Amino acid sequence: MNITSAQSDRIIAAAKAKAIEIAIPMSIAIVDEGANLKAFYRMDDAMLGSTDIAIKKAKTSRLFNINSGEIGKQSQPGGDLYSIEHSNDGLITFVGGILLKNHQGETVGAIGVSGGSLKQDEEVAAAGAAAL
Repeated sequence: MNITSAQSDRIIAAAKAKAIEIAIPMSIAIVDEGANLKAFYRMDDAMLGSTDIAIKKAKTSRLFNINSGEIGKQSQPGGDLYSIEHSNDGLITFVGGILLKNHQGETVGAIGVSGGSLKQDEEVAAAGAAAL
């Protein structure tokens, strides 16, 4: 099963609403089941660098079927996944990438958010994911 355009639009709208609520301009990326970019939205005044980071957070989550922050915990020096961020044309291994699962619990894609603090990125990504 793959995420639909309608679902992607709903997720981005929810994430955008949360970003507006906390007054932080964000970049929001949705990737499909195959980690291909499905939808993207960059709010006015979002940092230019947040574009690439949001996309990579979503891709990281989907490629490894785990939220990006969990990979970050395992990729610290001495960890099993140390230096993994250098694979797959570059990954982002801190919070803000969340798997998207349908009502049956199947992974259909991932959301990645960047533009605020890590806590804010995670909060906006979670709001988006909850809209699925």
